[in-house]
Amino acid sequence: MAVIGVLTEPTPPSWWQANRHKVYLVTGLICGYLIGSHTQPVPDPQQHPHPGHTTPAPTTPSTHTALRPTA
Repeated sequence: MAVIGVLTEPTPPSWWQANRHKVYLVTGLICGYLIGSHTQPVPDPQQHPHPGHTTPAPTTPSTHTALRPTA
C-alpha cells in the first residue's frame, strides 16, 4: 500500500488573525466617541434674530435740495 500524503494539523492562527475583529471594534468605538464628543451643536437661526441695520432712520426730513438745471 502506498502513502499518498501525510495529514497534519494546520498551524494555529496568529494573534492578529484571532483578534483583529476586537481591535477593529475598539478602534471604531474610540473614533466614534471622539467624533461625537467634539462636534458643536448647530445654533437655531430663529433663536436670536439680528436687526437689518444698526443705525436708526432719521426722523427729520432731509435738507438736501434737488439740483436745478442752469440756463
